[in-house]
Amino acid sequence: MPRIDREAGPATTVAAVPAALALLGRRPRAALALAALPLAVAAFFRDPDRTPDRRAVPDDDVLSPADGKVMYAGRGQDQVAPAGEWQQVSIFLSAFDVHMNRAPYGGRVTEVVQRPGRWLAAYKHESAHLNERADITVEREVDGQLRRVHFRQIVGLMARRVVTRVAVGDEIATGQRVGLMKFGSRMDVFVPPECDLLVAAGERVVGGETVIARWPAVVGAR
Repeated sequence: MPRIDREAGPATTVAAVPAALALLGRRPRAALALAALPLAVAAFFRDPDRTPDRRAVPDDDVLSPADGKVMYAGRGQDQVAPAGEWQQVSIFLSAFDVHMNRAPYGGRVTEVVQRPGRWLAAYKHESAHLNERADITVEREVDGQLRRVHFRQIVGLMARRVVTRVAVGDEIATGQRVGLMKFGSRMDVFVPPECDLLVAAGERVVGGETVIARWPAVVGAR
């Protein structure tokens, strides 16, 4: 059985209130039926182990930061991508997906910016720049080359809170847990133009497992 994240506590307690009231009202059948609600809420916060929990990820691989469906993969979109030249992968998480977020790429955290905003449906284009979100940038030097990956946690229509558990200066590994978003949301990953995108719109991805982009092999490198 996968572990349950600590954020489940308050939400599960609230979800258990109707069952408790039914039990106090001597309605055992209703209480039994309503007991499914806190179980479903707890399941939302499940946190299964993935490959990066067992071994290191190759330096060139960029992993999916979350479970979900790829909404977009291509050049950085206007009003969505950070300033500069980027490629973008946008992933939609339904309420049934695992919502633990993982770092798509490891390195030193150079930026964490929390931005207040709205709660538009996460599959809408404008949600990327209008919704509440957290922007995180990671840098790592590989073979003398500075690599930078930017990723973004975005709340959706149901999600109302971003939980970010990294800070500027932290050294994190590819696939490491970095936080979560509550009840349906979106994650965007931005990689440099030289990376090869390995996913396309419509595909399902698994956080910490699916390689969504890769730096090309350096000719002559050992």
